[in-house]
Amino acid sequence: MNEKMGKKQLILHTFSLLAGFMVWTLLAPLFPEIVKDIPEAAEQQALIVALPVILGSVLRIPFGIFANKTGARTVFLFSFIFLLIPVFYLSIASTVTDLMIAAVFLGIGGATFSIGVTSLPKYYPKEKHGFVNGVYGMGNIGTAVTSFGAPALALAFGGWQAAAQTYLVVLALFAILQFIFGDKQEKKVNLPLAKQFKEVIRDYKFYFFNLWYFITFGAFVAFGLFLPGFLTNEELFGLTTLDAGVRTAVFIIIATLLRPVGGMIGDKFNALHALIITFVGLAISGLLLAFTYNFIFLFTVGSLLAAVCAGIGNGLVFKFVPTYFSKQAGISNGFVAMMGGLGGFFPPIVIDQTHNLTGSYALGFILLTVFCIIALFTMFYMNSNLKKNELA
Repeated sequence: MNEKMGKKQLILHTFSLLAGFMVWTLLAPLFPEIVKDIPEAAEQQALIVALPVILGSVLRIPFGIFANKTGARTVFLFSFIFLLIPVFYLSIASTVTDLMIAAVFLGIGGATFSIGVTSLPKYYPKEKHGFVNGVYGMGNIGTAVTSFGAPALALAFGGWQAAAQTYLVVLALFAILQFIFGDKQEKKVNLPLAKQFKEVIRDYKFYFFNLWYFITFGAFVAFGLFLPGFLTNEELFGLTTLDAGVRTAVFIIIATLLRPVGGMIGDKFNALHALIITFVGLAISGLLLAFTYNFIFLFTVGSLLAAVCAGIGNGLVFKFVPTYFSKQAGISNGFVAMMGGLGGFFPPIVIDQTHNLTGSYALGFILLTVFCIIALFTMFYMNSNLKKNELA
């Protein structure tokens, strides 16, 4: 283990993840401006905004595997180069179809998450994995940068097209940084994939980690995606695009900054007990949001509680993964990260559909609480199992 090199790569990878997440979530904050030029896109908003999450989630599995086999530098480099294409295509989009095509491939920005969580633990002992992955996860703040920055750029440069084109510069910059400073000598792990897969699917903890991250990271992504449109909705709060972007950015910043805190808590204390407390808080936030979504102050309180719990929870879950699946890091990280991304895809659509069916947003938020309660039962089961193994 080379912690000195690890520190350099931690800084580089964290900022690279920030760039990836900036691109991944580019559509949501720009959408209020996009529909002015492409009004028919308004009917497909929930789907278009959620599309990057699909590819960004599914690709986390191969990205984790390739990061293990070829090193983080190579995967980051090719990701940033390829992302130049959909970002440019978005900037010249003129139809709903154009938006959908660009949206799908913007998902590569979200897939970059698997690269660092697979690569960075190689440089550090296990007792630091929670903190290291937590710091790396702070790259999620790229979502906040875009939530606030993209509308501001659109205002400054006279349109959402110009705002999107500024992201080409960011991608080119980080491709160069990875090419120059990425670790060319990173330790490669090339275990047979079939063996890794068999080992992880036989362990019940693997499924629990997937569920937990589906909820915590899913909540983080979902709030980042639907808050801009939710807050600007004239029937609800009717905030300006910029105001909604600032509030969304605050949510993202809080959740992101608390991620390493969650990792440190997992390193120093019983991570499972801490996660139980976190999920209780997240369940409460779901109930609070369900019954206060049309009161801005109480809705803000519920959102902030969700941000705190989601951030700490994200850090705690990725304390578990390298601890229990160190030899299968590529596959396990990829799957868990994928489920987190998919967790962000479904909630905006579910909330939208339940509102169409019931005329209320309450049921969508209540489902968050239901999933948290299910997860709590799995935590109690795992806690009981671990105690039995200790006594055996």
